[in-house]
Amino acid sequence: MIQVVEQNVLGGQLESCSKDPVTGFYRDGCCRTGEDDAGSHTVCIRATAEFLAFSAARGNDLSTPIPAYQFPGLKPGDQWCLCAARWQEAFLAGMAPKVVLEATHARALQYCRLEDLKAHAFTAGA
Repeated sequence: MIQVVEQNVLGGQLESCSKDPVTGFYRDGCCRTGEDDAGSHTVCIRATAEFLAFSAARGNDLSTPIPAYQFPGLKPGDQWCLCAARWQEAFLAGMAPKVVLEATHARALQYCRLEDLKAHAFTAGA
């Protein structure tokens, strides 16, 4: 069996986004994607209160837990695999959260420009 190595937006191996809370379309901690992921949950973000309020105002409440979907609800500082189109929408509105580039899947580039993602890169300790 051949193991597929998925790439991040920088061309390296895709790293884990978050195990607490467990994120990803496949709930494996990674922003992997596939044909069944219509939303392209490929951008690893670091949530902020401002972004969570923006997303809720746009009809996507990411703060309220939904146990049926194994969704704990996000709080500021949590990392999460966000739909690439939602990140792009937030970017255009000036509300984009920081991005963990090493954990953001290369497919995000179908929706977002690398320069924009890099401009919002999260760096630990910064």
